Amino acid sequence: MIHSFLMIGQSNMAGRGFKQEVPLIYDEHIKMLRNGKWQTMWEPINYDRPNAGIGLSASFAGAWRLKNKSEEIGLIPCADGGTSLDDWNSNGALFEHAVYQAKIAMKTSKLQGILWHQGENDSFPNSETNRYNEKFSLLIDELRKELNSPNIPLIIGGLGDFLSQGTYAEYFVQYPKVNQELEEFANNTPNCYFVTASGLTSNPDGIHIDAVSQRIFGVRYFEAFQKQQNILKPLEDEKEVVKNINNRLLTLTEKTELLNTRLSIGDLSMEDYKEELSIATKN
Repeated sequence: MIHSFLMIGQSNMAGRGFKQEVPLIYDEHIKMLRNGKWQTMWEPINYDRPNAGIGLSASFAGAWRLKNKSEEIGLIPCADGGTSLDDWNSNGALFEHAVYQAKIAMKTSKLQGILWHQGENDSFPNSETNRYNEKFSLLIDELRKELNSPNIPLIIGGLGDFLSQGTYAEYFVQYPKVNQELEEFANNTPNCYFVTASGLTSNPDGIHIDAVSQRIFGVRYFEAFQKQQNILKPLEDEKEVVKNINNRLLTLTEKTELLNTRLSIGDLSMEDYKEELSIATKN
């Protein structure tokens, strides 16, 4: 049985971290939903834009796998960059698409949780930030109702402090209020947990969480899910957990499939492929 998780929100859930900045996470027991079928995860998982990259869900899944060594996890990517909370209202296309994808996944998996990260677009100077909690409550109530999962855990991440320091800082003046609204929502909503973005760093744009921090963020999300509690400060062992995810020994099947993928996308020449495949089968 695949244990699945729905990923929704805007670009920092989709992932904009640069792939070259972190080691690849490749695990035949981590799946992603593509065209209604489960495929072995390959980043970018949430390909909503041409600049899609590393998000938090791969290390969330990797941390989950460290605790569930014989189980499979499935990721349902439905985040969309640049979207506001209003864009996610229950009458809109994004909401309907996420529900549809989740229901497809639920035919062959057990939906275990929802991962949410959004709020940058609701941090603009003229945004209705004081209504964020109210609108978010309506959204989550309707989502849980549509999925027939009233008690499903919801993990929501805070916005990074780097928003106040970047080139576009003037556009995100209300981000502390959004964080306050999100944390308050978590404190007052059953089976909902808030995860701090404290200490995370961004890409040069000052908007998107960088790849290294996305790996850490995913570990924090898993900690919140596993312990069913808010994560209000960085975890003491979060970097060690990321290291353990990266150091997991690949199976022969994984080594072979990874080489096949690298060959098919042009990352390996045929000569290098044959050489590395020979080494993999001997070890």
